[in-house]
Amino acid sequence: MKGDELKQRTKDFALRIMKLVDALPNSTAGKTIANQIMRSGSSVGANYRAACRARSNAEFIAKIGIVLEEADETEFWLELIMEGELLPNEKIESLKKEAEELTAIMAASRITAQNNK
Repeated sequence: MKGDELKQRTKDFALRIMKLVDALPNSTAGKTIANQIMRSGSSVGANYRAACRARSNAEFIAKIGIVLEEADETEFWLELIMEGELLPNEKIESLKKEAEELTAIMAASRITAQNNK
């Protein structure tokens, strides 16, 4: 996958997270998770763009590590939404799968960059 394709994919992920946030219940749990997942889910794309602008391999490794952490955190919040039954699982499953895939892609990118030092 090319960098521009992944930039678009991470942006699309953030847009899907925004829609999910709007669907969460207006409860204490819903509001708390909404704030957290909005931050982590949108951070995936923003930090991936920053990683693409890295000036060195070391900077890329550091920034892609942040993307990896944010994707994994987003996956955690999605799990809480599902297990806490805040929304039907059918509405979350494809987004959770995308979070898992993005986490795997970023982990592989970091390993590749570390091996290319």
